Amino acid sequence: AVVGGDDDGRWQQFRASSERASGGGAARLVPTKRAREMAEQAAAEAPAAPAAEARPLEQLSVEELRERVRALELAAGPAEGEQPKKSKGKKGKYLPKTPLGMRDYHPEEMAVREQVFDIIKSVFKRHGAVSIETPVAELKETLTGKYGEDSKLIYDLADQGGEILALRYDLTVPFARFCAEHGIDNIKRYHIARVYRRDNPVMSKGRYREFYQCDIDIAGDFEAMVPDAECVKIATEVLGELNIGDFCVKMNHRKLLDGIFKVAGVPEDLLRPICSAVDKLDKLEWAEVRKEMLDKGINGDQADKIWTYVQRKGGRELVEDLLKDEDLTGNEIAKEGLDAMLKLFTYLEAYNVPGDRVSFDLSLARGLDYYTGVIYEVVLQGEEVGSVAGGGRYDELVGMFLASKKKSRKIPCVGISFGIERLFTVVARRRAAESASVSSRPTQVLVAGVASKEEKYEILEARMKLCAELWAADVRAETAYKVNAKFMTQIQQCEKEVIPLCICIGRSELDEGIVKINVIPSPEAREAGASREEIIVPRAEFVAKVQELLAGQSN
Repeated sequence: AVVGGDDDGRWQQFRASSERASGGGAARLVPTKRAREMAEQAAAEAPAAPAAEARPLEQLSVEELRERVRALELAAGPAEGEQPKKSKGKKGKYLPKTPLGMRDYHPEEMAVREQVFDIIKSVFKRHGAVSIETPVAELKETLTGKYGEDSKLIYDLADQGGEILALRYDLTVPFARFCAEHGIDNIKRYHIARVYRRDNPVMSKGRYREFYQCDIDIAGDFEAMVPDAECVKIATEVLGELNIGDFCVKMNHRKLLDGIFKVAGVPEDLLRPICSAVDKLDKLEWAEVRKEMLDKGINGDQADKIWTYVQRKGGRELVEDLLKDEDLTGNEIAKEGLDAMLKLFTYLEAYNVPGDRVSFDLSLARGLDYYTGVIYEVVLQGEEVGSVAGGGRYDELVGMFLASKKKSRKIPCVGISFGIERLFTVVARRRAAESASVSSRPTQVLVAGVASKEEKYEILEARMKLCAELWAADVRAETAYKVNAKFMTQIQQCEKEVIPLCICIGRSELDEGIVKINVIPSPEAREAGASREEIIVPRAEFVAKVQELLAGQSN
């Protein structure tokens, strides 16, 4: 029942694997009657795990089994008349725990995340984008019918006084609603915020139920493929500046896909279901995808015809080769898609996008219903985290909301979205492998004091005055809250937290009107043999010297 079966034999496998993991004694994880009832009740409603993860029970660890049972129990909810159970420890006390598929971040992790955010935001601003914000919850009807088969992953909220709400699934549909509601028909905007999906989480691969997306979208009626090409350029700049290894922007066109399906004889009402099946080719073997196509209503010859096209990938030369295909060029929408892709490659060359960073991949489908033109997805080479960014053109989405206002017009849009959790997973992994240091604090200067028992309060006030002057000059500084902290302890704090400068003030410095600035080498520099350097400057000049030293380090 845990992975989709419901026979007693699988439950015996479940018990046996649990007993083996616990050393042959009494199993630590045995499905209760209530757990089994919940699992059977939830089987039809809970989001199914990708087929690649549906392994036999005997291959799963106890922890994986426990996580799957918990996911099913959460999806099923409490039985009728039963109150939800609280997390409790061994003695019945409340046990603090994050919800499934969500997590906390420590200061060290947040320091890396903020660096990633800053890089992405700087690229967005470099391209002239402005920022907006939308509510974390939308009317359920705003989200309904926009995500195809993924609509089942939307988090519904309880009735809040007459409004049926849901947590946002992405930032694209709220942006379309934003444009329609406020009468905006020309904007380049970015939005960085949390989204929610009732998915089966795989934390090690950066797949969560709550995660950040970083979106940039261009709305307006412009020359075809110009903003589309800029979105690809933005993707290459972001991934390049994050410095996380080789990557590829896979590209395709929805009109070309639909044209391929029609050339193969797929009926109009099956275009989206077959497109959804093709979208799984990066996770499943062709035989499995073919079977799904047959189950959805097309025949084997039609599926095989589709396969002759969707297995192909390349660059501009592939577009030119397909333009010689009389079947495709004889189909109007397929020809439109090919012409658009040829123009896209022309503009990418004008933007100096390296040819080895992009790939024309006919298997790329992207399952969301609202895409109408070019689509793209960014993948990292050699990393098992799935795609780290994706997007495309959606010319009719804003019009869906305008239709309710009796305005039958389109506002063309195109954009790309970066999944921060997956990017963070890769960046953090690489930083750990390289032993690269990232300060968890934004502090640039620590003001330390050296004082006798009699002078400690006077030196404390002197430290506070130095901090006030640094803050006034927009220097990030702090001082110890202890009245007489040990000087070497404060130096060690600078080394541990990667604070580049430590100012020392004591009785002799006050009498002489000077300040001692200690330059703290980074962990990498210390490993290379660098040592702490002390610089003495007049009290009146210390702020300017600090700014000079910090500017030199940043350069």
